Amino acid sequence: MPFNAVVFDAYGTLFDVYSVQHLAEQLFAGKGAALALAWRDKQIEYTRLITQSDPNDKSGSRFYQPFWELTRRSLEYCLDRLKLDRTQGQAQALMGQYAKLSPFPENLDVLQRIKRHGLTTAILSNGSPQMLDSAVHSAGMADLLDHVISVDGIRLFKTAPQAYALVQQTIALPLEEILFVSSNSWDALGANWFGLRTHWVNRLGLPFEALEPRPDFSGADLRSVLDTLQISPN
Repeated sequence: MPFNAVVFDAYGTLFDVYSVQHLAEQLFAGKGAALALAWRDKQIEYTRLITQSDPNDKSGSRFYQPFWELTRRSLEYCLDRLKLDRTQGQAQALMGQYAKLSPFPENLDVLQRIKRHGLTTAILSNGSPQMLDSAVHSAGMADLLDHVISVDGIRLFKTAPQAYALVQQTIALPLEEILFVSSNSWDALGANWFGLRTHWVNRLGLPFEALEPRPDFSGADLRSVLDTLQISPN
């Protein structure tokens, strides 16, 4: 069955979470790469800790904090872990950079081609609404996305099935007509378990998780999504 909608993960898929490394290196010479990597890992760890600790509460997790707050707390932890003395201004500068992460270079062209093909486009993200709004507008994607879906309303993060259920609550299509695209293998796996058809953007050339099923499609960057959708890249 052909796809009629494409739903993208945001962080790591449309927006380069490691682009903060450049500012981090300017602020903490020799530690930029280590800080960017640790920051992302801790951020995701906190989302899992919160969701797994209270996954069945009908009003969401009692321990929920918006993704922006978890991003800030993750940064503070990693600065402490790496023993980096900092000023309040340095931490604020890094958070400001995270609000306007660099998009991957091929993104705008891919999104434009998908929109011209008449498909519905959306983001499904752990990001809080304000974070996503800032990132989307900064990257020039606002007119290319029909929906920006945040998990904030359910107070549970991916890979909780309630998070993926937000897709059909927003886009009235059968699951088999919706392609979910993520560069995070754990996210693609969670979406697959929920019942979505998935495309894994494997930017780093990594093996997929040892758990099954494998993603329905995969490729090295976002342009590979055009092949899956049978849309000409030219």
